[in-house]
Amino acid sequence: MIAKHPPMGWNSWDCYGAAVTEDIVRQNADYMAKHLKQYGWEYVVVDIQWYQPTAINHEYEPFSTLMMDEYGRLLPAENRFPSAANGAGFKPLADYIHSLGLKFGIHIMRGMPRMAAHKHLPIKDSEYFCHEVANPNSICMWNPDMYGLRCDKPAAKAYYESIFRLYAEWGVDFVKCDDIAREYPHCMKEIEVISDACRASGRDMVLSLSPGPAPVERAEHLKRYANMWRITDDFWDDWRLLKAMFERAEKWCIHSAPGHWPDADMLPLGALRQCYNPNDWTKFTQSEQRTMMTLWSMMRSPLMIGGEMTKNDDFTLSLLQNADVLNIGKESFCGHPLTTTEEESVWVAPRQDGQGVYVALFNLSDEKRTVSIAATQYEAGASATELWSGKVYDASCGLTAALDAHDAVVYLVK
Repeated sequence: MIAKHPPMGWNSWDCYGAAVTEDIVRQNADYMAKHLKQYGWEYVVVDIQWYQPTAINHEYEPFSTLMMDEYGRLLPAENRFPSAANGAGFKPLADYIHSLGLKFGIHIMRGMPRMAAHKHLPIKDSEYFCHEVANPNSICMWNPDMYGLRCDKPAAKAYYESIFRLYAEWGVDFVKCDDIAREYPHCMKEIEVISDACRASGRDMVLSLSPGPAPVERAEHLKRYANMWRITDDFWDDWRLLKAMFERAEKWCIHSAPGHWPDADMLPLGALRQCYNPNDWTKFTQSEQRTMMTLWSMMRSPLMIGGEMTKNDDFTLSLLQNADVLNIGKESFCGHPLTTTEEESVWVAPRQDGQGVYVALFNLSDEKRTVSIAATQYEAGASATELWSGKVYDASCGLTAALDAHDAVVYLVK
């Protein structure tokens, strides 16, 4: 099964935007292999614009020249990814990441490059041409590089199959497809065609759809055609966004299951926005970072690190190496809130093996607050281990925690 557990990895967007380079990707892969792989982190994902030679930050350059082959398939910009020279594409970089025991991923936009349609390029291994299927009326509002495809035409299937065959040849394990998850209903057919092409590629690849919010009423369609999909727009280090995620998590948590995972987006931890300021750091407090990691784990969201990992401090590393918390996504099921108010939230998630239940208490208020849960609200034993601190408590009469503003605790009760 693809994505039996919520995928865990690193994505280059939060720290480098559209401008990540091969040396940076390799350095982060080396770091992951040395410090994080044993805790379940495995995907190294190159985000948007890897085919644009002139990308320098998080901003998009409208109508920039993109690198592509004679069939309208985008290729890595060789000035940023030198190992892609001589038509090698991402295969050398993927091979290197695989040699570390990790997996390699890329970002794509739905559709095909405008340039491919304007040049009337042929679609590989087909009788069709790019201009026959490009839809000039289907353009991303925030990045005009691509035309969406007329997915009622067989040429759309041919084009998507051609790019996913290329990704399989490169050794890609994860594809994040953008400008699509919230575009129902007009992108519904395009999701299906993309998914079918991905599955027909001959290689197992996680298919992730962005950006959100995906419509919850389309959950069954998303579960059928994707492995993960965004439930929010881009998530950044802003408490207001984190607090708002509790409502989204409550709506989506029932749809988390092997093979398909609602995605609360990347974890903006550590060193962010490096293109603008190499000293930039997450604006989340340590309490807020614990809350984020706890909520993502309890709802079983995918976990994608957003920061420059080689700059991690001890606290950031402690979050990413806490095996007990990280394993919640693998060992629990049916995580859900018992109650959420403006001031607090209480979540429970039974273990799959029947050996206890996870209980999370969140202080959503701006002041220190005591949050409690009665023993009758969870069916487990009398001992509770708090997973961030490692401390053991008597849980026979319930659990109570005095929490700083925006902080959280999570217990395994047995």
